[in-house]
Amino acid sequence: MEGGGQVRPTSGRDHGTLSRLRSSSLEIREKEIREKGSEILKEQLDAAKKELKLKDRECERLSQVRNQLEQELEELTASLFEEAHKMVNEANVKQATAEKQLKEAQGKIDVLQAEVTALKTLVLTSTPSSPNRQLHPQLQSPGTRGAHKHAGGHVRNKSASSTFPSSPGKPEPSSTKEDREMDSILYAEFLLWKEKPSLDRSSAFLSRIYREDISPCLSFTRSELSQLVQSAVENNSLTIEPVAMSALPMVKASAVECGGPKKCALSGMSRLCRHRIKLGDKESYYYISPSSRARITAVCNFFTYIRYIQQGLVRHDAEQMFWEVMRLRREMTVAKLGFYPTDQG
Repeated sequence: MEGGGQVRPTSGRDHGTLSRLRSSSLEIREKEIREKGSEILKEQLDAAKKELKLKDRECERLSQVRNQLEQELEELTASLFEEAHKMVNEANVKQATAEKQLKEAQGKIDVLQAEVTALKTLVLTSTPSSPNRQLHPQLQSPGTRGAHKHAGGHVRNKSASSTFPSSPGKPEPSSTKEDREMDSILYAEFLLWKEKPSLDRSSAFLSRIYREDISPCLSFTRSELSQLVQSAVENNSLTIEPVAMSALPMVKASAVECGGPKKCALSGMSRLCRHRIKLGDKESYYYISPSSRARITAVCNFFTYIRYIQQGLVRHDAEQMFWEVMRLRREMTVAKLGFYPTDQG
């Protein structure tokens, strides 16, 4: 600038320098911005990677949970199918068993109904006072007995079964008319027993009959065997066989025979024995005389009749039943005294 105060114009070199300075400053700033942006992006990238790793772990965990649940579901489904199959099989087996049992029960019912019907018919057609000879082969004459033999050649008579045991037969008619008078004490004891009939000897009715009739009638010389006979009669397990029909080769060789055809096993007396007895399932046979047989059958007849009363098969009034019991008691007394029908000899 010269004396007049004029400004000297800037030279071209100065202008270039200024431009370079400005350009360098911009470059520095751009570099700083890029570095700072790079750091920010790097931080964001690291954060994103961390978040991605967390999500990967969560996905892996969820995948494991899903696999475990699927496995448990498969096991549960298989277990349920197996259990259901087992239940179906058990139900089928139970149903088959029930049907089989039902058929068996129905068959048993049919058999029992038939037996009851036959037994009722028997009660109406055969009583101790008037036995049916078609139902009692031992009461028939020797010429007609053969039609009633069993396959083994024996005529067997249980002490009480679907038919009466060995019966002394129908009494011969007497020309003397017989009157009777009821004993009020005996009748009261019978009525009390009849309310709840049983074979328990503790009742006054049976206790008296045991004391006055049964025990004396079955009291023989061989007391031990007498007790066994009484027990067999009470238990419905006594069998009487005619010797003439049982003394065949078909008799069991292991059976032990006591007494003999000419000696009674109960009384020990020498008598012609045409019958023998067997007690329950024992293998021993005992020969008995006609008198001993009459005594045993008299007791058997009594037990058979009171069993019929107990089972509700006797359709008579109380007085008729009482007099039949009295008649059977008289048979035991008569047999004890040694009297017996000649057809037993």
